[in-house]
Amino acid sequence: MSTTQERILTDAVREKIRGLLPRYPTKQAVTLPALHAVHDALGYVPQEAVVEVAELLELHPAQVQDTLSFYGFFEQEKPLGRHRLWVCRSLSCAAREGEKLLAYLCEKLGIRPGQTTEDGRIRLEFAECLGACDFAPAILADDTLHGNMTKEKIDELIDSLE
Repeated sequence: MSTTQERILTDAVREKIRGLLPRYPTKQAVTLPALHAVHDALGYVPQEAVVEVAELLELHPAQVQDTLSFYGFFEQEKPLGRHRLWVCRSLSCAAREGEKLLAYLCEKLGIRPGQTTEDGRIRLEFAECLGACDFAPAILADDTLHGNMTKEKIDELIDSLE
């Protein structure tokens, strides 16, 4: 890359990735946390960022892409919503009407799992298990787990998101 203007990663993201290097035995081992740093900053990992991460880690872009494509967490095409809602579909959550709550969320937000609201506010996903069977049905909103969900609690949660 010839100029800073052509770069998609900010200096802060690049420094965050460089800061990860001492914590791992090899540069390749930094690939996954580096991709998380990019995803957190941009809301997705475009191809240009794959190339920049590869340059920072002295890897081939195909190596970074292999890691990126293995995990379903990352979006590559366009930014995700400012907030991500993961609705658990485990047996425990399904037994406590988790599927009905997912349908309610789809109707309320006007989207299906894997989509983002038109205003870019919320991305709806489903998770096979959130590990919160004691609190079924459960939803992960960004990094916060919400359990024993009801339609009323969903309404409150949606309203609480900026």
